Amino acid sequence: MVPPAGDGSSPAPIDRPILEFLQTRFQATNQVEQATITDASGHLELHVSFASPYYPAIVNEATLTVRWYTNDDFKIHYREVHPESAWECRWDRHPNPHNTRDHFHPPPTAPTPGDDASWPADHRDVVALVLDEIEDRIAELWDK
Repeated sequence: MVPPAGDGSSPAPIDRPILEFLQTRFQATNQVEQATITDASGHLELHVSFASPYYPAIVNEATLTVRWYTNDDFKIHYREVHPESAWECRWDRHPNPHNTRDHFHPPPTAPTPGDDASWPADHRDVVALVLDEIEDRIAELWDK
């Protein structure tokens, strides 16, 4: 196996069928404005834009990007844009020098290194966990 290039990516190729499966699921919800598979950032990924009515007015934009690799490595990045700042976090599974393979980069800045963690094996369970945490964040925003 080839070691990662140091950019936090996996040595495996992107698993496009999983991205397509997730895209279909996201597009079917009212909370999502758009779900697009893109390579605009130089990496094939699923880019999800959440619908603005789902958030209080202090959030200008909320997005989720998903890269899922054929060896079940992944990078899932959640980001909110506020008038004066951004709030973000990231769930990762990939070989790297800064954490265990499974790790979390906590909000509000998603710093590296992150916190060592343990994620489910199945992509559906990982995404469900992430969406539960995003739901908690949205509830927190509305309670402010």
